Amino acid sequence: MKMIIYSILSVIGLIILIVASLEMFSSYTASEYINQNAPVKTYQQITIHATPQKVYQIMSDIDHWAQWHSDVTHPRLNGPFEKGSSFDWKSGGLTIHSTLHTAIPGQRIGWSGKAFGAFAIHNWSFIEENGYTTVKVEESMEGWLVNIMRGKFQKGLEQSLQIWLKNLKTKAEQ
Repeated sequence: MKMIIYSILSVIGLIILIVASLEMFSSYTASEYINQNAPVKTYQQITIHATPQKVYQIMSDIDHWAQWHSDVTHPRLNGPFEKGSSFDWKSGGLTIHSTLHTAIPGQRIGWSGKAFGAFAIHNWSFIEENGYTTVKVEESMEGWLVNIMRGKFQKGLEQSLQIWLKNLKTKAEQ
C-alpha cells in the first residue's frame, strides 16, 4: 500500500515539476500584431449603430467591462488608459495580466496578456462607415496549454469574441 501511495505522489510531483518548468521557461513575444503562426487565432467583426468614439470609450473603460460583458470579471486598469499601462481581469476561468500596446482614441485598442499556459494578443479596430462603426477584432493565442488543448481554445475563443462583440453592440446602441 505504501508503495502505491509513494508512486502516486511521485507521479503528482513529476507533473507539478513539468508544469512549473513549462510556465517558468515559456517566453512569448509581445507585439502590436497577432502571431500569424499561433496555434489559435480568429478574426471577428460586427457593425454597431454608434460612433467610433463611443465604441472606443466603452472599450477603453476597462474598470466597467464586467457591467456590460458577462464573460469578464474583476477588471482593473493599473494606471491611465495608454500604451504601456497594464490591467488585470478574469475571463473563461483564467486570471489574465495584460499590457496595452495600442490606444488610439476612436480608432484602435490592442493589448497582449498572459495567463496560465497561454499568451494572447488582442487587436480591436473601430472603422466609421456610413454613420455606423465596423468593429474588427483579431486575436492569437499560444502557449503550452493552448497547444495541448488547441481545439477547445479555438472554439472557446471564437465563441467568446462573438459574445463580446454582441455585448459591445448592445451597450453602444443603448
